[in-house]
Amino acid sequence: MKHLSYTLLLLPLLFGAGCGDSGTGSASGAWVWDLPDTVPPPRVPEDNPMSEAKVELGRFLFYDTKLSGNQTQSCGSCHRQELAFTDGLARAEGSTGEIHPRSAMSVVNSGYAASLNWANPAVVRLEEQALVPMFGEDPVELGMANMEAELLRRMRDDGVYPDMFAAAFPEKPDPIDLDSITKAIASFQRALTSFDSRHDRGSSALTLSEQRGKALFFGGTTEAGVPDALECFHCHGGFLLSQAVDHDGSEFNQQTFINNGLYNLDSDGGYPDGNQGLFDITNDPADKGKFKPPSLRNVAVTAPYMHDGSIATLEEVVEHYARGGRLTQSGPNAGDGFDNPNKSSFLNGFEITEQEKLDLIAFLRTLTDENLLTNPALSDPFAQ
Repeated sequence: MKHLSYTLLLLPLLFGAGCGDSGTGSASGAWVWDLPDTVPPPRVPEDNPMSEAKVELGRFLFYDTKLSGNQTQSCGSCHRQELAFTDGLARAEGSTGEIHPRSAMSVVNSGYAASLNWANPAVVRLEEQALVPMFGEDPVELGMANMEAELLRRMRDDGVYPDMFAAAFPEKPDPIDLDSITKAIASFQRALTSFDSRHDRGSSALTLSEQRGKALFFGGTTEAGVPDALECFHCHGGFLLSQAVDHDGSEFNQQTFINNGLYNLDSDGGYPDGNQGLFDITNDPADKGKFKPPSLRNVAVTAPYMHDGSIATLEEVVEHYARGGRLTQSGPNAGDGFDNPNKSSFLNGFEITEQEKLDLIAFLRTLTDENLLTNPALSDPFAQ
């Protein structure tokens, strides 16, 4: 199994921006994707080509608390490497302490994402998405609204960043600007690829239990030759284990938003106010409760689950889908998700034995890429 190659920034590159090809208008150190043969590279914008210098600058910025207004949080605060770049919370918490309505999505393989939000089809470029946590006010994440000049001052006054920006953007006379910041962060995120789980090494790398779980997930046959599948692959198929995928060479951006029966307020398909998925963008009642199906890669380390973190464990996730929707018997969110009129036609529930449940969860645990969780080239450069 091949890994994506990461080269740590060498001292001459970090502190010697005036050397080599820095004056030619091309960034130092061309980026080379090293991916499995079955995985295409991410789509890279023409105005932001990849380079080693740009990815390394993006890594520093991703983990730097200077990118928050009160300098208490970084992108990495809500996207922790050991948790596959999630935060372990049901709902994210911003730098000012504001609790967000939704869970922090993993940014792993975000270069392949057809959309970069739980339910907003308009956000499709990582460069544009990087502005949201920095300057967004509803909710407040990094809290940099109206502080762009202060952010650039912090970068210019830093002892390391001027040379790093110059190395990453040699074509710019004054490379420290917001455009460079967002492009560097986006480049680092595109470099966060993860395709080295045991699942990726084929069935021979799996136990019998895991192989049975894989058959349940993707479809297969029992020992008696009877088709045996739980329809999981319809929403979580392909190399990304998500149908919401885009990549280099694809003819179109495959945006997908699905209602999975978590709620059914007032029996008309409603979800909690202010968190109704695609409906909050389109105002179309048929879009209530529709959210992007996330990739299931590394799913065993990204609990809790769903857009609002309302399901704690993989066992509970399986039970939810086995029932075909969640029943909330009392309280403000009372309703039976099984009867949600907007629910995906694939979510009809299924019968599953205890052994099959164990097998399915065993397979889901094979989707963890251990190298991703520990690779020092992806880690916090400020953690010493």
